[in-house]
Amino acid sequence: MTHSDSEPAAKSASRRLFVYNGGFLTQPRIKRILALSGYDVSLGKPGAEDLVGVWGQSPTAWRGEAVAGRTKAPVLRVEDAFLRSVRPGREGEPPLGLLLDRRGVHFDPSTPSDLEVILRDAPLDDTALLDRARDGIATLAHRHLSKYNAFDLTLAPPDPGYVLVIDQTEGDASVSASRADRNTFLEMLFVAREEHPAAPILIKTHPETQRGHRGGHYRDTDLGGNVRFYSDPVPPQRLLEGAIAVYTVSSQFGFEAILAGHRPVVFGQPFYIGWGLTDDRTPLDRRQRKLTRAQLFAGAMMLYPRWYDPFHDRLCDFETAVQTLDAAARAWRDDHRGWVASGMRLWKRAPLQKAFGGSRKIVFQDDPTKARALAAKTGRRQMAWAGKAEAHPGAVRVEDGFLRSRGLGADLAPPLSLVLDDLGIYYDPTRPSRLEALIEASTTLPDSAIRRAEALIDRIRAAQLTKYNLRADGLPHDLPPGRRILVPGQVADDASIRLGTAEVATNRALLEATRAANPAAVILYKPHPDVEAGLRDGAVPDAQDLADIVLDRASPLAALDAVDAVWTMTSTLGFEALLRGVSVTCLGTPFYAGWGLTDDRVMPLPRRSARPTLAQFAHAVLIDYPRYFDPVTGLPCPVEVVVERLAAGTVPQPSRANRLLAKLQGALASYAHLWR
Repeated sequence: MTHSDSEPAAKSASRRLFVYNGGFLTQPRIKRILALSGYDVSLGKPGAEDLVGVWGQSPTAWRGEAVAGRTKAPVLRVEDAFLRSVRPGREGEPPLGLLLDRRGVHFDPSTPSDLEVILRDAPLDDTALLDRARDGIATLAHRHLSKYNAFDLTLAPPDPGYVLVIDQTEGDASVSASRADRNTFLEMLFVAREEHPAAPILIKTHPETQRGHRGGHYRDTDLGGNVRFYSDPVPPQRLLEGAIAVYTVSSQFGFEAILAGHRPVVFGQPFYIGWGLTDDRTPLDRRQRKLTRAQLFAGAMMLYPRWYDPFHDRLCDFETAVQTLDAAARAWRDDHRGWVASGMRLWKRAPLQKAFGGSRKIVFQDDPTKARALAAKTGRRQMAWAGKAEAHPGAVRVEDGFLRSRGLGADLAPPLSLVLDDLGIYYDPTRPSRLEALIEASTTLPDSAIRRAEALIDRIRAAQLTKYNLRADGLPHDLPPGRRILVPGQVADDASIRLGTAEVATNRALLEATRAANPAAVILYKPHPDVEAGLRDGAVPDAQDLADIVLDRASPLAALDAVDAVWTMTSTLGFEALLRGVSVTCLGTPFYAGWGLTDDRVMPLPRRSARPTLAQFAHAVLIDYPRYFDPVTGLPCPVEVVVERLAAGTVPQPSRANRLLAKLQGALASYAHLWR
């Protein structure tokens, strides 16, 4: 039963699926994926046209098997997909996808499963499919994604040269299906020591064992000499990089070892043996076909599973599922310890709680001493709004992202994206930032990441999106002919101006410098939206004397379409111009200057030595640096979801409560100022 991951089952083909395990009824995600796959979960006795649903070979599967035996109804075996969630299912997190098998179950070699039939009989020669598979392998490695994903990316793996022996949980159905037991694991450890007598041997514990849910097969008495347990939450890809050999019974880790270029030694009979990619110590003679890694991956990850998109409540392709899991994993990795937050205005606290408090609620504390003490006492990390961070040394800085909202921050529109920076902050060129590090690393991104960034740029341009996405007027119809230069104004106290400019540090000075360097050009001045709205300082009263046209409340995108170049100090409009192929001259040092993408009129920063392409740069700025939050589901999400929400207008607007909080905070600040 093969199916295309881009062609979900039609609802018209729905069949009743009778179940005898409460999980099918109490876990909404599982029931929903089944419904979208054409199965109507039901109770009672199945008829001739119905099916019986069982969970793999779980302890409750016998109930459904008994009913199926009496009624002759076919069995559908359901299992978690190979990319499941951030944390184990025992902690309540729903699966990202399911494996639905009419023939058997993928880990049981006693009968061919649907997956085995795919790997045995499907052509697996489609160039597009195999290219996607190779991209998928690279993406999982680059994003450090696995079946479970509660990893700590700050941990270093052991020194290279070790042998990995993979433990599994007691009662694992895949172990029983391979007719293995603790003695098999002991034999595997003995063989690993015999074949690698001089190498350190690390017994890699299962995530559920690490988190205290279930025991493993190895005991402390099995250790000694060059053998030790390894339970640090390091991603499999990093751990596999330093391994010289991998031994497993039937763990998915063996599949991941294949993807990482290993030829694992396998003592059981999981789905990935018998295809010429493993050293099989218990061969399965009926599997004789030779597959490439890409073919194995295509069958197991693209043709076999049913992946779910929670943002659109529909089945989806593998790539969409990976982006969903990546967003969830990143949020957990950042937030699971919790945060003590400082310097956050009152109206921002509810959006911040939604964004960063999903694993553990944020505690807000502005006093630096109390904040440090609270973080130390509770094990939380510290964060501070970037503009207030100097009072909180060591705190991670928080700022708005570059696809922020439909409305101004000064007008209290809640953000759809925020950045966390543990090194500095993107608008401060006086010190390194996490964004700079990501831009430096962007030149080594896999091809799949570059294609994603290129597609993202195209979508942003097609949807005509900017940072704030304000309603704005069009341009005058009678713009003067000639070489046109757009000069974007900024707010007077913008931190990027204070930190990233020297001689040209005001809107007026920017206009004067642009005119002096381009005496014959048509200069269009676009005041900043916050200044136009009267919310911030930065007005240039005589701008009409310095520019040919002043674009009051005009669309910045319409302006970019009408000009040949942008001259700016540090405005983010310069970045938006780069995305649209407009040349940019910088008289300051914004985050996008110094990388070879702009005409820089100030001394470049020596540390900005990389020369990324626009797509590489955009990947760092728009995908790797910010975190995104879906206003519809409340979940951490990929950037593509926010682009779609902004384009469709399904985004939150400032509430009255937010406005009252902001006014109250402003009043209190003014009152406090009187008593300083």
